[in-house]
Amino acid sequence: MNLHKSILAFFLIALSTKGFAQYTEVINSNRPGVSRSAFSVGTKVAQLEVGPYIIKEKRTPVVSNEVSGFGIDFAARYGLLLEELEINIEGSYQNDTQTFPANFSAENKRSNFRFITLGAKYLVYDPYKKSAEEKPNLYSWKANHSFRWKSLIPAVAVYLGANFDSKDNPYTATGIEGFSPKVMIATQNNFPGGWVFVMNLIKDRIGSDQSDFQYILTLTHSFNPKWVIFGEAQGIQSDFYADNLFRFGGAYLLSEDFQLDTALTFNTKDTPSVFSVNLGASYRLDFHKDKEIKDKDIDNGNSAKEEGKRRSRKKGKKKKGDGEDEEKKSKKRKKKEVDFEDN
Repeated sequence: MNLHKSILAFFLIALSTKGFAQYTEVINSNRPGVSRSAFSVGTKVAQLEVGPYIIKEKRTPVVSNEVSGFGIDFAARYGLLLEELEINIEGSYQNDTQTFPANFSAENKRSNFRFITLGAKYLVYDPYKKSAEEKPNLYSWKANHSFRWKSLIPAVAVYLGANFDSKDNPYTATGIEGFSPKVMIATQNNFPGGWVFVMNLIKDRIGSDQSDFQYILTLTHSFNPKWVIFGEAQGIQSDFYADNLFRFGGAYLLSEDFQLDTALTFNTKDTPSVFSVNLGASYRLDFHKDKEIKDKDIDNGNSAKEEGKRRSRKKGKKKKGDGEDEEKKSKKRKKKEVDFEDN
């Protein structure tokens, strides 16, 4: 079975698995790296993630061309219908100048979307759902923060998307245009001490002349609830382009719904060498409601209003019963009085 069929088969099998989701009280952003978290943003949560960047590429030792420009990465995410389900649109737009020193410094100005993809992500397995139900040890800090073997079991999500490439796009292979599918498996491990490890396995532009395989490994560490640093490795392999990219950076949480971040990107080869700096922000509109809260709002016979009515009826029955008992006792007393007079 070839790689395309293997990934698609795994994706279809994973969809048949029951999953659980974990809504977070603070924003759950994929930035500043490019990997995708296994968890969704939560139902009725709309989230925007953007990051302008500058980029410089150079081919050495014989300089055949140089690229210098800027761009912006963006993503819009929304939790739809189920806690486990998220729909999103992601993309990257770049504007640059390609210079050819060997040809009297001829220039070629370029601009287009490097990619734009509409997709959906579904969390098929969440090992942390049961962990959240476990009560912490109130007498041992070590017990609550020590390594647990079960933390090696990751949360797993699957993703299915559709790329759209315009005709004569300078950032894609010749002849690439229209729609092409994209699939991904995303895993996430949350380790004690504020460490999080995310892995993405991606098959992109399936069936096209630029079909590539990517892996992304991201390790994140939070020093406190406000500050986070990360390191990331991304591998890309296709007939059109191959590279190994590395990123380092951090993020700062301004509020529960707003995050700022920055990162550096570079590689280790010179065909071309890549260097990029980006700044970014993530913001969410949180209209999420827990299922338990929504159920209480529904007048289905279990609401506070109905409970109050039931209690009132019970009290009424008790009072009525007490009145009947008093009436019976009164009749008995009268009967005894009559019997005594007859004697």
